[in-house]
Amino acid sequence: MKSLLSVLLLWSASAALADTTEYIVCSGGPALRKWEDLRQSSMQHDRWWGNFVRTARVRMQELQKQQPPGTIITWLVYRDAYLRRASEDHDALTAHCESVRDTYKINLVWFRTGDDVINYINQGGGQVSRRSAKISGFEYFGHSNKFCFLFDYSSDVYASSTAWLHEAELSRINRGAFTRNAYCQSWGCHTGESMSKAWKKATGVPMVGAVGKTDYSFMHLRNWSVALGDGARWTR
Repeated sequence: MKSLLSVLLLWSASAALADTTEYIVCSGGPALRKWEDLRQSSMQHDRWWGNFVRTARVRMQELQKQQPPGTIITWLVYRDAYLRRASEDHDALTAHCESVRDTYKINLVWFRTGDDVINYINQGGGQVSRRSAKISGFEYFGHSNKFCFLFDYSSDVYASSTAWLHEAELSRINRGAFTRNAYCQSWGCHTGESMSKAWKKATGVPMVGAVGKTDYSFMHLRNWSVALGDGARWTR
């Protein structure tokens, strides 16, 4: 009887482990004011440092209500850009990110390169192992163009990026890291013009992306949701 009970307990634990999933929200970083102030006012980005933090936080709150119990909510954040902007704003921005982690009990993971993002997707990290927790969702908040996520656009270098995830690198992602019905979306500009197709080809999972620009302005007037720019549309 004890032997049977042990087997049942082991089976139950294994089944629970197999059902564990992870939903990843990824935030790029804000531009520096010293660079953006060189532009015409109508062309400037990120007057507020928290565009990609507040939107991610609100989305993670939604996910905690929508996803099955036990789902791991992981927040990948490009740390270097927030350290640079913190010096400009004289504010401990990384501490604000950590307060989101502590308040909402999410798994915060800092990253520095596109390789870090790929490695996390493939392997997990810390308390999360990809062997036991497949990815049920991936969403990106940040700067992007049609070919890549630009994690530090206009942060290290004016109007450029030195940290990115390019569609040519997506073939390195392990297709088996995702659940069959995983949901993926980029809330950056232009992803739907090329990178969405490359993402699906590499991972087998569609990625919703914008054809045209997305709009992070005046989000406080629409419950911190990202809008589409004039003439833009969503596509897979």
